[in-house]
This record gives sequence, structure tokens and C-alpha cells, in this order.
Amino acid sequence: MHHADVMMNEANNGRFYCVYRVSLWAHAVNCLDRHVHTCPERVALIWERDEPGSEFKVTYRQLLEMTCRLGNLLRRHGVKRGDCVTIYMPSCPLAVASMLACARIGAAHNVVFAGFSAEALAERIRDAQSSTVITVNQGVRGGKLTELKKTVDTAVQSCPTVQQVFVAMRTENPVAMTAKDVAMEEVREQKENQTLIKILMPTAEDRKLYFNKRKQLSLFGCGFITMLWLLHVISDNAQEMQKEDVVCEPAAMDSEDVLFLLYTSGSTGKPKGLVHTQAGYLLYAALTHRYVFSYHDGDVFGCVADIGWITGHSYSVYGPLANGGTSVLFESTPIYPDPGRYWEMVQRLKINQFYGAPTAIRLLLKYGNQWVHKYDRSTLKTLGSVGEPINTEAWEWYHTVVGDGRCPVVDTWWQTETGGICITPRPSNPDAEIVPGMAMRPFFGIKPALMDTEGEVLTSNHTSGALCIAQPWPGMARTIHNNHQRFIETYCQPYPGYFFTGDGAYRSKEGYYQITGRLDDVINVSGHRIGTAEIEDVVNQCSQVAESAVIGYSHNIKGEGVYAFVVLKKGMDVEEMDLSRQLNDLVSKKIAKYACPDCIQVNSRLPKTRSGKIMRRVLRKVVEQDLNGLGDLSTLDDPAAVQEIIEVIVNIIQ
Repeated sequence: MHHADVMMNEANNGRFYCVYRVSLWAHAVNCLDRHVHTCPERVALIWERDEPGSEFKVTYRQLLEMTCRLGNLLRRHGVKRGDCVTIYMPSCPLAVASMLACARIGAAHNVVFAGFSAEALAERIRDAQSSTVITVNQGVRGGKLTELKKTVDTAVQSCPTVQQVFVAMRTENPVAMTAKDVAMEEVREQKENQTLIKILMPTAEDRKLYFNKRKQLSLFGCGFITMLWLLHVISDNAQEMQKEDVVCEPAAMDSEDVLFLLYTSGSTGKPKGLVHTQAGYLLYAALTHRYVFSYHDGDVFGCVADIGWITGHSYSVYGPLANGGTSVLFESTPIYPDPGRYWEMVQRLKINQFYGAPTAIRLLLKYGNQWVHKYDRSTLKTLGSVGEPINTEAWEWYHTVVGDGRCPVVDTWWQTETGGICITPRPSNPDAEIVPGMAMRPFFGIKPALMDTEGEVLTSNHTSGALCIAQPWPGMARTIHNNHQRFIETYCQPYPGYFFTGDGAYRSKEGYYQITGRLDDVINVSGHRIGTAEIEDVVNQCSQVAESAVIGYSHNIKGEGVYAFVVLKKGMDVEEMDLSRQLNDLVSKKIAKYACPDCIQVNSRLPKTRSGKIMRRVLRKVVEQDLNGLGDLSTLDDPAAVQEIIEVIVNIIQ
């Protein structure tokens, strides 16, 4: 039976399935081995490290060798088909090899953004039931160090399933090793101007060479040479990778076997572990990568997203590698060491397609055109935008200043749930118009539908509604890990027979789609989705807070900011600055820094219905100063609460 037929037969039960059957599928073979047979020395990855001007290139042959060694190591330590390995690492070649090694041996991977706190990491490890974690000693971003190994140490204390933690060295700084830790090391040598990557620990000869020729071999600069041979990690475990063969037989997988879990925020406060499977996901990532960005063999694809997000999965790793492409892994920030970082990288690496977030574009716009004009961007052919809707001003600057008015800007709409791009201006006729700030056209096989409040399909143009997708597509998530009922309730039951995206959209007179924002209680901060309930749960843990309500509001740089309304416990008297510091420290520790409230407003009460539900819709209208749009307040238990909040905001503005 065709997969669309399966969906339609189950539609009445609120189910929406895509079953993409291919037997004996080997994911890693499609991303590595077949390219090694035809072009082994083609560059697969360019690691744009945080240290400016210090890129590191990895060929397909080298990446396959690294992946096989790591796959064999995982197998020898008991990782088997069906297990789930949590990866907590910055964007780097070893992180990609870890993902591919899991795929190669039939284990799922669960990549967690390396900016998440220990508690957020632990929650994801526990839900994924991981027995193995892979991390690095420290992360480096924007010239600053982050203690990733220490974060993992704290996290695993509340994760009884974790049996082992593999630790690689990103910096020269030693870290404390526990009984669960297995030290890994990458030895990098430079031979005849070609980078050779081995996942091996140093031999006695290597260590002698390190002492004798440290100055001559300092090819990485910035003190990075000492990560090559770190004597403090030499132990029995430190020799692990040296034992492994460069051949690792790939597991034969069914097309619907799990490839990875990726957690995204939900409106209930508990992150959802979305499940993506083998064949359909890779097919969709590869097709969208090639056709949306007009990628051709020999191009250099620059996606600057972190691998901890779905954009990094699909368009830094799987899409480009499935197409035999060259992909840039970006470890730094847009403004380190200066606001020209992106464009200097474009010039130096000769990037052809650049894919970034509107947040970064808006930030760089503020610094002026001189940082862009300073560098040659003539290699650019396509510019992409991802993570949130891009405003017209940022789109115009991106197109005219960065792209010199000659590069099409593809404003892409998609989600963790969709696996890949669903609505985008390209592919289309080369002369077809692109409207600033609009995602515009559905990709092949995507059938959007707008629904009204009664659940009826809106068939006319020049209308707005809830954005749904009317038929399955290969890249869609299959379920939520350990909670299929939540998957059905979230995506399938709101509009039976349709996949509900949670976003609103406008369809223009011409039939083009424009995303208008979230319809549920999820905020999109700098392209990172975070549930308001998740932030409220942390804010309410403050000993001085009785209750809170968190909403998103328009932010010039981030797209959306976090606005927290707080009611203190009776008798509490705290300075505003102290409260702000306490709450931000708490949110940073338990979730991540990007989730910290931008504004904190203390009130004596919150607007609620008679049943006790906080009216966040009203709070949004007040913050937006859209008092005419407050609507009917008769259902509120105490309408005077709204007036009180309005008065506080007016005083703040004044």
C-alpha cells in the first residue's frame, strides 16, 4: 500500500503516517562510502574553528576512516543496534563522525545543543534512555570557553542509565576524569600540505616529537597545538581509538528504523523527542539541499547553524554529505572577532551558498555595510534564511548588500518535525519573482492547507489561517519518543487528516505563503524554539515567586524576546535588579542563556479566567500596546488586573 493511502485510511482516527519502505538501508554508506569510491580526496567538511582564519579540511576518505574507528570503538564498548547515544559537542568533525558512527552501527543519536544546561541535558539523556554520552573537555565560542565536560558530569549524576562517557579534547586544558569516562584523542599531522586526521592516541615517539618540535609544529596557532598531544589523558583508556580498525561493517537497516532523536520545546514544558527514520529523512534532506539552494558538484555550502539543531542535522551534515558536497561547520559567532566574520569566511573558503538566521542578519545590519564591503563575496550564488520569518528590512539588506542584488534569497520555512524545508521561493522558474519576507512556494510533494477556527479548509487566496500539511512527505517525524499519543494529540488530532504545524500563515492573492508566527505557547528566540511553560516552570522555582506568565514579544534583533510577568509571594520585598539577576541565573542554569527573560515585570496579580487559566493572549496585546485588540474581557475573574498591568507598562515606557 502506498504511504499516502496508509495516512488517509487512518485519518479518521487522528493519525497521519508516512511509511517509506526500503529494505537493507545503510545510511552511512550513502553519506560516505559511495563517495569514497568515486572521489576519496574530495573535501567533505571544512571546520571553521572559533579561532579566526584557522579552517580545517576533512576529505571523504578521512571522514570515513574517523567514522569507522569510532563505530568500532562504540561497538567494543557495548553500543549496539537500537541503542541511543547522546552527543553533547560543538560543531566539529568529530561530532559529525559521532553521528555517522552511530548510524553506521545501527544506534540512534541524540545530539543536544552544547549551550544547554546540565539539567536540560540530563532531562534529554533520561528520556532517550542513553547509556553512552560523547562530549569534549571544553567548548570554544566567541573567544570564550564553556565547560562542557563539567556540565556532562553534573548531568549524569541524575542519569542512572549512563554507563560511559567518551571525552575528546577540544582545548589543552585538562579535566577531571571519572570511572565512567573514556578518553579519546584526535592526532592531527600536516603532511605535504594535506591534512591527515587520525583518531589515535599519541605513541611514545609522538610524545617525544611533541617535546622536541613543539614550536616548529605549531600549525594551528592560538595555543591549539597542545590539544594534539595531551599527556594528562594518557592512561589505559586513552589508547582506545588506537586499537580500532579503519573498517567498520555497516549495519543493514530497514528504512523505517530510527536514525536519530532530536528534542524540541513544546507548550507543556516537557521537551519532545522527535523521531526521524532512515531512508525518507535522508532522501528529503538531500533533495531539498540540492534543489532549494541549487547546489552543484564542487560548490562549498556554508550553513552556519549548530549541529545541535535540526538545521545543522539536515543542512550541515546529512543533506550535503548525501549529495557528495563540501559542507562548512561553523563553530564561532557572527561578530567574533568582529562583525566581518561571516564575510571574511565567505571570501577565504569561497562559499557558494550561505544559510543563516534572520537574528544574525538583523544583528549585522546594525553594524553597517562596511563590514560586508570589506570582503570579496563574488563566489556567493544563493543566500538562505532559516529559523524564523525574516522581516523585509533584513531581507532587503541581505539581498542588496550581502548578495549585491544578484543572489536569490530563499526564505525557508520548516521545522524539526518536518525534517527539511517545506515552503521556499526556490526551486522555481529562474525568472520567477521572489517576494521579500515570504517563504512563498511549497517544495515538491508538500501540500499546504489553511484551516479556519472551525476546522474547515480555507480555499480562497488573500486569507489567513492555521497552517497544516494535507499529505505525508518522506522527511516528516514519525513519532515522539516514548509518547506516540502526544504526537497524535499535538500534530494529528487538531485537524484530523492533516498535519498541524502549530504556525499561522497568510496566503496572498497570488497564492504565495507567508508565515505569521506560532499559534501555541512556544517562543522563537533567535531561531531557538522554547516553550513558555518550560520557562515559567523554572521562574516559579524561585523562592520569592508565587506564579508567573511568560510570553514572546517582538524583538529587533532576536525576532522574539522573552517577557516574564511575575507575582511575588506575600511579604516578599526584593529589589528589581536582584530579582532579575536571580531569575536569569536560574533560567540560564536550568535551560540555557538564550531562554533568559529580556523583561521582567512584577505585578500583584495576573489576568485569569474564572477557571484559573492565565490569559496570555491578553498579556501579549498589552505588551504590543494593542489595547484595541484586547477583545472581550468579560470572562476574566478580575478585569481590573489588566488595567493594573497596563499602568505598570505605561510607567516603564515613561
